[in-house]
Amino acid sequence: MARMVAGRLLMPQPLPLAGESARRTWRKLLRRKGLAMDAEDFLSKRPESLLAQLRREDLDRLSVDELGERIATLEAEIARTKAKRDSASAFRSAADSLFKK
Repeated sequence: MARMVAGRLLMPQPLPLAGESARRTWRKLLRRKGLAMDAEDFLSKRPESLLAQLRREDLDRLSVDELGERIATLEAEIARTKAKRDSASAFRSAADSLFKK
């Protein structure tokens, strides 16, 4: 059964239904439990991206060493992302040249 904790609706299992029938089911459940919340609030939203979470993170609480570690980690991730992009680009070029024959 779903329950509200710290302003968030916790669901112990994934939704068994999808689409409009799930919305109706969850609306009924919320009404029965006295939670005045529209089911659209948690059914239709996509999870927030990790990049958005990084941008919102409060950096004031980090020490100088922690900030340096964060920068090094982010630079490593940027290098990994660029390598993946270059690999994907090379793969695409190879595939294009193969199929142009």
